Amino acid sequence: MNRRPLTAAACCWIVGSGMASLYEGSTLWLLWAGVSMFCPLLVAIRYVPWTRILILWLIFSLGAAYWIYNDGRNVSHIPDALHADRTVPMVDGAAVQAEGTIISAVEIDGDRVSFDMSLSMIGLVNSSGSGTNSLAEERAAAGERVTVQLRLSTIEELEIAEKWRRGEDIKLSGSLGRPGTATNFGGFNYFDYLHNKRIHWLIKANGASAVENAAGSFNTATFFGWIDNLRAGIGDIIGRLFPGWQAGYMKGLIIGLSDELERDKYEQFTGLGLTHILAISGSHVAINVGLIFAALRLCRVTKERALLVVFWFLPAYVLITGFSPSVIRSGIMSMLGVYLLQRGLLKDGLNVLAAAALLMLIWEPYFLLNVSFQLSFTVTTGLVLFVPLMVPYFSWLPQKIRGAVAITVAAQIVSFPLTLYYFNQFSLLSLVANLCLVPVISIITLPVGTAALLLGMIWLPLGKWIAYPIKFLNSATFLVTEWLNGLNGFMTYWKSPSLLWIMAFYGGVYLLLYCGSQRVRLHQHATVTAMNDTVPLLPLQGMEMQRGFDDRSFRLAWKRIGIRVTLSAMVVMLLYTGYQPVNRKGIGHVQFIDVGQGDCILITTPSGKNILVDGGGTVSFRKPSESWRDRKDPFEVGAKTVVPLLKKRGIHSLDAVIMTHGDQDHVGGLQAVLEQFPVHSLLMNGSLTDSKTVTKLMSTAITKDIQIYSVSRGMTLKPDELTTFEFLFPLSANEGTGEIPYIKEQNHESVVFRLQMDGVSFLFTGDMDEAAEQEIVAMEKGNQGGGSAMLIDVMKVAHHGSKTSTSATWLNYWNPKMAVISVGATNSYGHPYPAVVERLSGQGANILRTDVDGEVQMEVQAGELRVRRRLP
Repeated sequence: MNRRPLTAAACCWIVGSGMASLYEGSTLWLLWAGVSMFCPLLVAIRYVPWTRILILWLIFSLGAAYWIYNDGRNVSHIPDALHADRTVPMVDGAAVQAEGTIISAVEIDGDRVSFDMSLSMIGLVNSSGSGTNSLAEERAAAGERVTVQLRLSTIEELEIAEKWRRGEDIKLSGSLGRPGTATNFGGFNYFDYLHNKRIHWLIKANGASAVENAAGSFNTATFFGWIDNLRAGIGDIIGRLFPGWQAGYMKGLIIGLSDELERDKYEQFTGLGLTHILAISGSHVAINVGLIFAALRLCRVTKERALLVVFWFLPAYVLITGFSPSVIRSGIMSMLGVYLLQRGLLKDGLNVLAAAALLMLIWEPYFLLNVSFQLSFTVTTGLVLFVPLMVPYFSWLPQKIRGAVAITVAAQIVSFPLTLYYFNQFSLLSLVANLCLVPVISIITLPVGTAALLLGMIWLPLGKWIAYPIKFLNSATFLVTEWLNGLNGFMTYWKSPSLLWIMAFYGGVYLLLYCGSQRVRLHQHATVTAMNDTVPLLPLQGMEMQRGFDDRSFRLAWKRIGIRVTLSAMVVMLLYTGYQPVNRKGIGHVQFIDVGQGDCILITTPSGKNILVDGGGTVSFRKPSESWRDRKDPFEVGAKTVVPLLKKRGIHSLDAVIMTHGDQDHVGGLQAVLEQFPVHSLLMNGSLTDSKTVTKLMSTAITKDIQIYSVSRGMTLKPDELTTFEFLFPLSANEGTGEIPYIKEQNHESVVFRLQMDGVSFLFTGDMDEAAEQEIVAMEKGNQGGGSAMLIDVMKVAHHGSKTSTSATWLNYWNPKMAVISVGATNSYGHPYPAVVERLSGQGANILRTDVDGEVQMEVQAGELRVRRRLP
C-alpha cells in the first residue's frame, strides 16, 4: 500500500462493488462479515499493520455500500406516474404519450429506428387520444430514461428519421413495454442490459408521424448531438477517401464507427481475435498522441507547450471517437500521465490506471459490468504486470522487436479468460494474426489513414492521394484474414468459465511467469559473469564448504523445478477443465432451445455425443418491393441464438444433425451451424423442397464433406450403449429410385423417431400431420399384433401444437407423461391450438411450452428424469 496506495484502494473498491453486484440479501452480508473477520487475522499474524488493514476494509465496505445505494435507486417511477403499482401488468402494453429529449445517437437500420430518451412527462392515452394524468403525476417519472423502438411505415419516412438528432426535444405516442429477459439458459438478457443503462421500459411506435419535434433549449445532450454531427461529417470524408467496404473499416479504425463494417469482414476480425483494432483504446490514443507530439517538436514547439497541446487534445479525441469506456479509460490515463509528467511525478503506471478506474466507477458504478471496461482495464493491468516477466523469454530476439512481441503475447494471455467468458471461442491462429497484422495496422494503416483524413479535410484530392497505398494495404489485410479464417481445425469453442477459474488462471500464469523469469535472469547473469569475470581458485581446505554449498544449490534448483512443474500442471489442468463441455458425461441431456416459432433440440448422450435436431429459422413474408426494410445485419435465429448457445455450452462438434423436414422454421438456422461447427453427418427425410435455404444448406454440406443420410422407418442409430434412435417415419417408398424427390409440402414427410436413453423414452415428431400419425399407429399396432398402447415419458408435440396433428388416437396410443410444445410467444398462427392443449391435459400429460417456460432442459440418469425451465 505504501508503494501503490491507489492500486490497493481500487482493488478493494472493485472487490466490494463486484461482491455487491453478484450477491444480495443475507448472502451478501455473510460474505461481507467473512471478509471483515478475515481482516483482524491479517493483523494478528502481523502480515499487514492494522491501520493499513482498517483503511482497506473501509474502502472495500464503501465500494459495496456505494453499489447498493446506486442499484437501490435504479428503479422505475413510470408505474407511479401512470397510477399503477409496479406489479400491475396493465402498465405493460399501455398506450402512452411522452415528452422528453433524445439522449443517444439515433440508429436507423432498415425500417427500424431506435434511440434513448430522457422523459420530462408521460401519461396514459384514453380512447379520445388525450392524456389522463395530472401534470404533477406525469412529472413523477421526469428524468427517467426509456428506449424508443420505432418502425417506419414508408420509405419516404427515412428522410424524416435521418433528421432526428441527439439533444432534440420530442413528443411521442406509442405503447409501453417491458424489455424481454433471456428465455434460454446462458442467452443474452436484454432486460439486464438495459437495467445497467438505467432503462426499465420500452416505448414502441409505428410510423414517423408518432414523433413530433418540440421546442427545446441547450443541454448536455445537445452538445453530444453536435459531436454526433461532427463524427458523421468526418465519417463522410472517410467514405469519400476509401471505396466500398473499406470506408466502414477505416471509420472503425480511425473514429470508432465500426457498425458500418460489412458483417463478413467483421466476423473475420472476430474469428482471429482482432476486434480490439476497431475498438478505440490505448494503442489508438498512444499513436495519435505520439504523432501530434512528434509533429509539434519538429515544428520547434517546446516540450512543455507540446505536452499542453496534447493534454487538451485528449478530451476532444475521446468525444470524437465515441466516448466508450475503453477510450475514456485511455483518455483519463493519458491526461493524468501528461499532467504528472509535467510535474515530474509519473512513477508508476498502475497507480495511474487505478486512479482512472476509481474515477470512472464513482462516476458510473455500472461500468464495472461493461465488457469494454473489463477488457480495457484487465488487459492494461496485465500488460503492466506481465510484460516485464515475459521480456526475458524473448532475449534472443532483436531488441527493437522484443518488447512488441512480449506485449502481444501478454495481451493474448491476459485477454484469454475474458474472451472465453463473453465470446466462447478462441482461434489458435489469434497470436499469429496479432503478431503479423497489428504492427502493420498500427504503424502504417492507422497513422497514414489519419493523415489522409486530415489532409482530405483541407483538400480532398490530396487526401485521396495519401490514401491510395492504404487501399492496397487494406485489401491485403483482409486477404490474409480470409485465408487464416479458411484454415480448418484452429477454432476452439469453450464454455463460459467461472470467476474462480478466471482468478486461478491469472494467478497460476503470473506465478509461472515470475518463477520462469527469475530463472532466465539468473541464467543470463551467470553467463555474463562467466564471460567477464575471473573466478579465483579455492584453497584445499575450502573443498568441504564448497561441496556443502553445491548441495544446497542443487536442492534449491530442484525445489524451483518442482514449483514450476506444479504451476505448469495447474495451468494445464485449468485449461483441460475449462475446455470440457457444460453437459457432463454419464448423464443424458435433452434441451429444447427456445427459437421462437420453430424447433431446435440439442441431445447429448451419456457418453458425450451431441445430436442437434433442427435449428429453428427466421421466417420472412416481406415482398421484394420492400427491400428497403431489410436490416444491415438482420436477425437470424441460427447465427444469433443457436450458434452462441452451442458455443457457450462448450459444444466442440456435432456428431449428427437431424433435419426433420425442409420448412424454414426448422432448417433456416442450420446454415449457421454447418458454417461454424464441425458436423460429422446430416440426417434428412429423403426429399428436398425447392427453396433457397435448403439448396444452400445442401451445398454447404457437400462443400464441407459432411456425410448425408436419408433415414426412414426401420432404421436405428446407436451412438452409445445407453442410447438408441429408432426412426418411425417417413416410409422408404422412394428407396432404390436413384432420384431425390422434390416435395413442396414437407410436414407429412417429417422425420419421426423414438429416443431411448438410459431408461427414459422420448418421441420427436417434427411437423407431422394427422395422416402420418395414423400410418405410424397402424404400423406400430401391426408390429405388435394389435397389442396394447405404448408409454412415452416425453413427447415433442408436432407442428408447434397445430390443429392438424396430435390427434386423440395418437395420444391414446402413446400416453405421454410429459409434452413439450416449441412455439413462438407472439406467433400469428394461433399456436398452440386450444383443442390440442385440452387433449394433452385430458390425457394427463404435464405440458411445457417454450413461449411460457422458455428453454426446457431435461437430464436423464438411470431411468430418472429431471426437468428445469428457464422462466419460472
